[in-house]
Amino acid sequence: MSPVMPLDVQWFIYALVSNEAVSQADAQTMYESLGPGAGLQDFAQLVLDRLVEGMSEEDAQSVANQVQDVMDYAVEQSQTGIAPDPVPAPEESVPVAEEAPVPAPAPEPGKAAFAPPAADADSGFSEDSALYFEPLDIDYSQVQSYEDLPSLSDTSQLSDEELAQRMILLLGCLRALGCSDLHISGGTPPFVRRQLQVERIDSYVLTDEDSRRLNLSLLSPTQRKVFAEKQDMSFALEVGTDRFRVCLMEHKNGVGGSYRLVPDHICTLEELGFLPKDVPYVERLLDYNNGLILVTGPIGAGKTTTLASMVNIINDRRQDHVISVEEPIEILQISKNCQVTQREVGHHTMSYHSALKAALREDPDVIVIGEMHDLETIENAITAAETGHLVIGTLHTGNAPDTLNRLLDVFPPEQQPQIRAMTAGSLRGIVCQKLVPDGFGGITIIYEILLNTMAVSNIVSEGKAFRLKATMSTATKQGMCTLEQCAYNKFELGLMTYEAARVQMQDASVIAQLDQLHATREAQKLAKKR
Repeated sequence: MSPVMPLDVQWFIYALVSNEAVSQADAQTMYESLGPGAGLQDFAQLVLDRLVEGMSEEDAQSVANQVQDVMDYAVEQSQTGIAPDPVPAPEESVPVAEEAPVPAPAPEPGKAAFAPPAADADSGFSEDSALYFEPLDIDYSQVQSYEDLPSLSDTSQLSDEELAQRMILLLGCLRALGCSDLHISGGTPPFVRRQLQVERIDSYVLTDEDSRRLNLSLLSPTQRKVFAEKQDMSFALEVGTDRFRVCLMEHKNGVGGSYRLVPDHICTLEELGFLPKDVPYVERLLDYNNGLILVTGPIGAGKTTTLASMVNIINDRRQDHVISVEEPIEILQISKNCQVTQREVGHHTMSYHSALKAALREDPDVIVIGEMHDLETIENAITAAETGHLVIGTLHTGNAPDTLNRLLDVFPPEQQPQIRAMTAGSLRGIVCQKLVPDGFGGITIIYEILLNTMAVSNIVSEGKAFRLKATMSTATKQGMCTLEQCAYNKFELGLMTYEAARVQMQDASVIAQLDQLHATREAQKLAKKR
């Protein structure tokens, strides 16, 4: 590409050529025909005119939407100050760890100007922006303890390619051991999170250089340049059919990395730990054609897997267009009865806000928002829920009352009465969850379910969120429950020990029920011994 060509135009051409919408030569010729100093807007309009020539108005609009997405991507990439790598010719081989070209959202069949991601019928996964590595031919069932893990003490003696293979081996072993997270940081031994507990897997203290090389070993050259510029990066890593969410950052000891091990399949609500009596109430929320459903909880509470399970239920039971916006895409969904479009912030769109705004023009029935953390995103989500879409989003809050307070507190005081009224009308329900020890050496999920009944709607519109817990406690027959009631139910079914359930409780009435049931069972045990 010409060195005088603006960066955003370079990235725009890169995306077009990668998706085989135009050839490199045609793109260059079209740009030069505009004359010196042509900008992205003029060039994109010229490309669009060429692509839609002879199409129907409906088809032309579909292509126009895709071109706009490619423009957004080009502008975002140009802000890094880095030019794109040349697009390989068809006969050239692409290194397996290189970033995949950014695909435009898939339009209706037969109307694509850009190729949609191809589905893998065997694995159930589709191509996305994740870095991909071939799996190692290793029997991970032989990994029984941390002593069986590959050592990182010889990091300084290994090449970058060998380090990448070592990291892939380590991640595979940790999955076999049931770990949820791996942390690599300078000045400390590598450690993992397993059953909610932080555990060191090696006594070797990584140097700052060790940590940098290990964490950068899996990155493509382009990603390394972007990370050096931004000093923060989140992306998905795929090894065979295993997926990982990687977050890198610069800190006082160099580069630190956090690797979240994503489940290898889309779990059902029952597999996630929801009780059979509660599952129908959660599924019923997904039958609505519009409204707002919130999945909340602290970081590491399993919100992403619950969200994926909900989308899968919709995908099985409905025939709709689902648009999901995530950062990054962790669990891939294939289109079954629904057309599922997954977009990744940073690769396919600039922000949650811009993606949500664009989604309203893309004929969605269901919109899934990976994280609602700013005023514009929350406001657009509530508006979309009011205007005929089912919106499912997540928030980092601990319970239903805090969720509603968080939802409203981001707005200026003068706007809050209006937002309360909108939320009272559009809210369908809240599922708030957290992972806790079960007392048997494992972990389990406890949750509370809030359904928007007339009583709840009045509480929300009046701004009296403190009354929600009492309402939920007395509406169990309608499908609601509190965290404490869920812990009690799990103890009752033998899924938690008395001690583990008791730690989660503050409500005196539920504690009294728990103590009474525990005392009764202990008395029965003593009677049997006699």
